[in-house]
Amino acid sequence: MNSDKVLAEIAGICGVIPEFTDLGGATRQTDPETQRALIRATGLSIETDGELRETLAELQAQEAERILLRDVVILADQPQTVACDRSVVWQVVLEEKGIVFAEGRSEGDIRLPALPLGVHDLLIQSGIDTQHATLIAAPLQTPSLRDVAGTDRTWGVVAALYGLTSQHNLGVGNFEDLSNLGEVLGATGAGFVGINPVHVLGWAAEETFSPYSPSHRGFLNSNHISLDHIPHCAVHNREQTTNTSFIDYFAFGQRQRAMLRAAFEEFQTQASPETRTALAEFTRAGGQALADFALFETLSETMGADWRKWEHGFQTPNSARTNASDADSSFHVWLQWLAACQLEDAHKRCKNSGMGLGLYLDLAVGARLDGAEAWGAADCLARGVSLGAPPDHLSPAGQNWQLAAYAPGKLAAQKYQPLRQILRQAMRSCGVLRIDHALGLNRSYWIPENGAAGGYIRQPFQSLLALISLEAHLAGTVIVGEDLGLVPDGFREKMASRGFYGYTVVQYEKTENDQFRKTEDLRPQTLACFGTHDTPTITGFWEADDIDWWHRLGWIDTAAQADEKTRRQSAIANLMGVSVPELNALSSQDLAARVHGNLAEGPTALVAVQLDDVIGVRDAQNLPGTIDEHPNWRRKTPISIPDLAHHRGLRHTAKAMASSGRSIPAKTI
Repeated sequence: MNSDKVLAEIAGICGVIPEFTDLGGATRQTDPETQRALIRATGLSIETDGELRETLAELQAQEAERILLRDVVILADQPQTVACDRSVVWQVVLEEKGIVFAEGRSEGDIRLPALPLGVHDLLIQSGIDTQHATLIAAPLQTPSLRDVAGTDRTWGVVAALYGLTSQHNLGVGNFEDLSNLGEVLGATGAGFVGINPVHVLGWAAEETFSPYSPSHRGFLNSNHISLDHIPHCAVHNREQTTNTSFIDYFAFGQRQRAMLRAAFEEFQTQASPETRTALAEFTRAGGQALADFALFETLSETMGADWRKWEHGFQTPNSARTNASDADSSFHVWLQWLAACQLEDAHKRCKNSGMGLGLYLDLAVGARLDGAEAWGAADCLARGVSLGAPPDHLSPAGQNWQLAAYAPGKLAAQKYQPLRQILRQAMRSCGVLRIDHALGLNRSYWIPENGAAGGYIRQPFQSLLALISLEAHLAGTVIVGEDLGLVPDGFREKMASRGFYGYTVVQYEKTENDQFRKTEDLRPQTLACFGTHDTPTITGFWEADDIDWWHRLGWIDTAAQADEKTRRQSAIANLMGVSVPELNALSSQDLAARVHGNLAEGPTALVAVQLDDVIGVRDAQNLPGTIDEHPNWRRKTPISIPDLAHHRGLRHTAKAMASSGRSIPAKTI
């Protein structure tokens, strides 16, 4: 067998997918250079022909010796049979208590009693050979909309939390603003309020403000802490926020952080025993993950935001705990406690306002390579690659997100603990969780740092679905999987069978003849919306603002700009059900009314409308492919929350939803 064939054999065992179908329908082969890069990323040595052959022999021997699969997924609370082809002695050790729950001897298939929800150990002994399998006992499906909200149809509003304007923040929207927005929307009959990810960006990462480039997805962004709602602290010398259209993150950070420091000093002397007990319980519950994160933030204040540039003795949590044993990380623990309490309070207030679901939160696809998540879970990461996506209709040039990728085998060896901590935190204070780029649950696109082409690597799809179902069941959370892009055959059907709701974006719902799909033909088990943070708003779509930006940035020439605008006019006419000349008598408000009315009447379980579309904003939150050229993630909402309550656009949207039976009283808590 020559080296390329050996390489291909190893790639297959490691889950490297040999080919995929691209946006144009062409088959793309994964070349040997990419195979090598992706195999190295999983931690295997393949530098020489000798190492190649030794690695293949070792992998084949491991596969031959396995008695059971590494992960065994079963239904919780029901007796189950696990396939086995030999005589074994077995034990089930429960996750939380560490006790033997069941044991026995089998001459073949293992018959297990009903097991509680959890990720348990299945110990197998056959002769002198002892092996472990991870036993994931999960419900069949994630919670349904009816399970959580007592209805099969609802709607809500999605807003950029950072852009909310009020008299109570220093220039960036906070959790108190979110509570107030939820109460306004709840009064109109909305079932949820959605926001961008609120993961922590990093105390020392002052130049990072994209919510989709977090430092750690398991912890919260202290920028959103409301200074007015810190227990036993009074905010002093607050400066008046400058009324501008865009956020000055640096100026905001200077003021917010100074006030948080001062509030912490006051808290340490003024906090009541009850409050101190609550903080201590939060710290205990957060365990080692919280302690390590707080240590990372503390170290970053002096060593910088990128842990890869730190001194060697601090580049892993274990070594850092030893070498920084005298570090005081209590401030960063306190920040996480405040943020968690305020977000939880926002969810409760939204529910109390009449919302059946409350908060609709967003889980980013990954964390930055230089951030706390990558530092804390370095043993589980793929090395020398970053997450991305091949060219698709979302980004014809492809995307490199510069986010850390988990190596499937390494993560499984840790029983998925880093991911489970993230999922648990994400679901703690919401009724709905959107999983960004859910296609990554099935296969991830890794882009090598060495310049090789990107390629797909298979993920433990069944295990990941089971883990999400398990955490969602424990939290009582509806799960929406953002399933846009190059979708593998059967992916959406499998997700739906496990209770996940899909994601329908009207701007991408086209038939083969480039016409918009009829509303009645949309997938029922989905959340439907006109656009996302990466697409033009309804007004921007009407005015072709995105096309003008492409021209302004030099991506298209004047002739292409004119052609694109002509096509846009035809698309709008198609949405409106009129001819292009008839558009002269209409406006973007008419388009918004048409789109929202169609969505309200459509078959999808959930409908999300953008706050920007409700109030008629033109500019998009983000223009993919840009960083500083476009004011991404910096635009403020041009209307205050109190004024929104009386806005014509909100009244009309709520009326359309109510007339279609979506504004149903919330389920009694």
